[in-house]
Amino acid sequence: MTAADSLTTWLRVRREAEWHRAPALRPGRPARDGFRTWCAGPVHRRDPVRAGRLLRAYALARADAARRAPLDFVLAARWQCEVLGTTEAPFRTGDAYAKGGRERYGLTPRTPADFAACLREATDPDVPLAARAARAYLDVAFFHPFGDGNARAALLTLVHVLARENVVLPEVGPLQTTRYADDPAGADDLAALIGVLDRRRHAAQPRSR
Repeated sequence: MTAADSLTTWLRVRREAEWHRAPALRPGRPARDGFRTWCAGPVHRRDPVRAGRLLRAYALARADAARRAPLDFVLAARWQCEVLGTTEAPFRTGDAYAKGGRERYGLTPRTPADFAACLREATDPDVPLAARAARAYLDVAFFHPFGDGNARAALLTLVHVLARENVVLPEVGPLQTTRYADDPAGADDLAALIGVLDRRRHAAQPRSR
C-alpha cells in the first residue's frame, strides 16, 4: 500500500502551526559562527570533502543574504550544486521518501510552484523571524526538492533566512534532529529552539563596561 502523502500533511500543519508565538530574535553575530564550527568539527571529522562543500555552499548562502537575494529554488539549487559537487541540482521528478519510507512526499504538476510560494513567505514581515526560518527549513525538508542532500539544503536555507536579518547562531548542532511532517508541536518547537540558541549567543557575549 502506498504511504500517505506527507507533503500534503505538512502543508496542512504549516497552516495550523502557531508561528506567531515564536520568540523575537536580536540581530548580531556571535563570537563563533555555529555553522562554520559544525562544519570544521563533526562534519570534517566524518568527511572532510563533505565539510568543504558545505562551507562553500554556506559562503554562497551568506553572500546571497548580504545582497538580499529573494529566496527561491534557483538560489537553493546553486547552493545544492556546491553541496553535492555537481553542475546541476534539478527539482525531483518523482515521489520522494524519507525515514525508511515512512514518509512519502508526493509530486504533482503544482509541487514546484507550491514550493516557490512557500519560499517567498520567508520574508513575510508579519511572521517572527524565528518562525520564518523554522518554516523555511521544514518546507525544504518536506517538499524534499532535491534527489539528495535535502537535510543539508534545509539547514542552509534556515541560516540564509536568519542571515538576511543579520542573525547568526552560535550553534547549529541542536537543530540536527528528526522532524515529522505531521507534528505541529515539533514545528513550533523548532522556532522556539532557534530562540534559545539566539539567547545563548547574547548570553555568551561580553558585556561592555
